[in-house]
Amino acid sequence: MTNSSPSRRPSLFPAFFAVALAAGGLLLGTHGALAAEVAHGGAPHLDGRMLSAVWVVPFAGILLSIALFPLLAPVMWHHHFGKISAVWALAFLVPFAATFGLELATYELLHTVLLEYIPFIVLLTALFTVAGGVRVAGSLVGTPLANTVGLALGTVLASVMGTTGASMLLIRPMLRANEHRRDKVHTMVFFIFLVSNVGGSLTPLGDPPLFLGFLKGVDFFWPTVHLFAPMLFLAVLLLLIYFVLDVFLHSRDPGKHPLIEGVHERESIRIEGSVNLLLLAAIVGAVLLSGVWHPGVGVTLYHVTVPLESIVSNLLLLGITGLSLALTSKQSRRLNGFSWGPILEVAKLFAAIFLTIIPAIAILKAGTDGALGAIISAVNEGGTPNPAAYFWATGLLSSFLDNAPTYLIFFNTAGGDATVLMTDLSLTLTAISAGAVFMGANSYIGNAPNFMVKAIAEERGVAMPSFFGYMAWSFGILVPLLGLATLVFFL
Repeated sequence: MTNSSPSRRPSLFPAFFAVALAAGGLLLGTHGALAAEVAHGGAPHLDGRMLSAVWVVPFAGILLSIALFPLLAPVMWHHHFGKISAVWALAFLVPFAATFGLELATYELLHTVLLEYIPFIVLLTALFTVAGGVRVAGSLVGTPLANTVGLALGTVLASVMGTTGASMLLIRPMLRANEHRRDKVHTMVFFIFLVSNVGGSLTPLGDPPLFLGFLKGVDFFWPTVHLFAPMLFLAVLLLLIYFVLDVFLHSRDPGKHPLIEGVHERESIRIEGSVNLLLLAAIVGAVLLSGVWHPGVGVTLYHVTVPLESIVSNLLLLGITGLSLALTSKQSRRLNGFSWGPILEVAKLFAAIFLTIIPAIAILKAGTDGALGAIISAVNEGGTPNPAAYFWATGLLSSFLDNAPTYLIFFNTAGGDATVLMTDLSLTLTAISAGAVFMGANSYIGNAPNFMVKAIAEERGVAMPSFFGYMAWSFGILVPLLGLATLVFFL
């Protein structure tokens, strides 16, 4: 008789832990001599010029873990992905603290958690909870035409309520409409392309990089005017490709929806939990509040000041989340397939990503003096910005790093003056904005809703592509279209 107890089951986890700590030891051994060079005037400061590319090893490690473990050790990953993520986070934090001191390590940890991770996960939880309370009931049939119209609607909504809001609102109805279909993966992939990324390019509400631009002085409707043509060009081509592909796959699908066969009578479509639509609008208001209200006070914890507007915004979002849970029928959520699994997965994985990305962002902020200075230098030719280079540099880095700080880095590289960028260098700002938003679709981690859509789809039984499998889709379909967009708009 075989004992299947977890305590007896062979595990790759100890070996993985050893590899991660070895990577941390490599970092420590390589950079120990730099500890004294950290500036400690006032708040601790991490100088990206002091970091070599070796410090990015833990970040690469968490990415490769997300990519390879579900393929090579799926059972282990399912049960231990949180622990594996923690190992990579520690593989960065422990050597970092030993090299640069506990003071700087504590500061960077608190800065990332209080100012970046908590607002990120609170907003994502609010959108996930509120959108998960909206149930589109009735007869939904995922025909090629209906699916294409649904994707087009989501593309439009993404600039109104944000890519995350639109994705969380529409992913479950899209899954339910196609549950009778054998081929569903392509629909989820194009959903990520269009709703979770490309569609969010027309207003600061659509995607975090554009919101940062708004805070830096870019007019609210500037993206609407200047990114409309590139967005429309890309969206129309993607929708056409999707429609042709879906028609082909639908014709080969032996299964038929009962409504198509005439077995069941069509039910009229209705929305349950409609109060959540008002709560979605309240979420948009809470996000805008944090961007336009600056009282100039906050709470400081170990040199890290959390602005009052951020505290109020987060409390409002938590309150909205509670209201959604209280006002939405539990039966409706159950029928909607709502569970906390996807948001817990994202919370654990992105905690490690947010921490291990610290040195990568610091190196980029060092500009031409950093280990990635060649990338920064390549976007300017003789001091003149090259829009095509800005488009691809911003985009490719946004595919794997946080697209908001990446946008800000290239915004500043191009001069950082919003007035000049909106006028004399408008094509350069358009390229930076489009690259940050569009190319978030190149990988699962390029934009937060990508991973959310993947997690929800998998929970509903869709065999989503692996990390590299998804990139085969994006590099096979999206990247060539981005190349075509470069020729049309940025050369």
